[in-house]
Amino acid sequence: MKKDTVNRRDFIRRSAAAGLALTIVPRHVLGGRGYTPPSDQLTKGIIGVGGMGLGHFAYENTRLLAVCDVDSNHLNHALGIAGKGVTGYHDFRELIARPDIDIVHIATPPHWHGIMSRMAADAGKDIWCEKPMTRTIGEGKKVVEAVRANGRVFRLNTWFRFRSQFYGLGTTVRPLKKIVSSGLLGWPLKVTISGVTGYDWKFYWSGETNLKPMTPPAELDYDLWLGPAPRKPYNPERVHSKFRGYWDYDGGGLGDMGQHYIDPVQYFLGKDDTSPVSVEIDAPQQHYDAVGSWRRITYTYEDGCQIILDGENRDKEAAYIEGPYGKIFKGFVSDIPNLADIVDSLPDPEPEITLFTESVRTRRPFALNEMNGHRSCTIVNMGVVALRLGRNLRFDPVKQVFIDDDGANALIDQPMRGEWHF
Repeated sequence: MKKDTVNRRDFIRRSAAAGLALTIVPRHVLGGRGYTPPSDQLTKGIIGVGGMGLGHFAYENTRLLAVCDVDSNHLNHALGIAGKGVTGYHDFRELIARPDIDIVHIATPPHWHGIMSRMAADAGKDIWCEKPMTRTIGEGKKVVEAVRANGRVFRLNTWFRFRSQFYGLGTTVRPLKKIVSSGLLGWPLKVTISGVTGYDWKFYWSGETNLKPMTPPAELDYDLWLGPAPRKPYNPERVHSKFRGYWDYDGGGLGDMGQHYIDPVQYFLGKDDTSPVSVEIDAPQQHYDAVGSWRRITYTYEDGCQIILDGENRDKEAAYIEGPYGKIFKGFVSDIPNLADIVDSLPDPEPEITLFTESVRTRRPFALNEMNGHRSCTIVNMGVVALRLGRNLRFDPVKQVFIDDDGANALIDQPMRGEWHF
């Protein structure tokens, strides 16, 4: 005879009607302190496990179900670390298509970030993406559209606007936000990012200009690694840990570190919904394929605020933040007396969600999301375009296009190879 099935809700309702006493056992008694049963965990898959992806197998009550990489050595290594219950994929589209995955974590080279974010959003996934958010301004705009159109939650993985000591500055960003918002330094402000103020631009990410064609190793699907990028002969300098040195995939040290350094500045200047109106460069002529270094990049906002990227550490006396009424230097040293006491008396910034799983569960935006992340990435990509073209540029922050420069605008939305498109 077929047995009746009774779900938990029916059991509780019937038991209550019969006057049975029910004892609710706390979850921590069943599983120990901090225990979260698998049914309450968010599930995730990680695309790209040759570097950063390996560091995100476990976070914030999530359960890893899948990993993906086009290099079989990377994939097998990741599966060995992940253990039982984790499936490996060669093609990221299979991972994204799984209905039991809540979060897609994108840890690939940046030329894949935009397409994968859009495809994940269209598939109903929430997204955790490594920096830079996208390789071009146009890709960033389309990711914003896709995330919003599908009602998804997006997190960009740079965190200095809301936690951690900010490199060599000797403080978190929170007190800087309080000081700037109070008007204590005056307005407009100049922010200098350099080795003097605590930052290293990693110019060793410059590429090689004399690459010889080689045969891809058997373990690497080089065609799928390239994806939307132009077809160029394989050389080990192009892939894995070396890809940042080539314009087709990233933007050198500026692409690698720029959003880490610039996003908190965008935040404490209150510029999360806009962009600079100009970018000026001082740099040698760049190679058409390989990223080179630069001496100085200056961004100016409509109100006169500036962000200066000093690649040569030219200004040895530079303050990190300088305004008409005061300066803040590396180590949180200031020419304003009793600054620490003043900071304590200032109002705190508006609270934000800084736990990604909380954003996923509540459907409320993460502190660094697709909107403000796109704006800080746009600053990086404005610099990349100016460097590649070798000229200063003007920018319309509302239309998000360069002014009177067809060559620059051609780099906003770049052609994609083969089947790949937005």
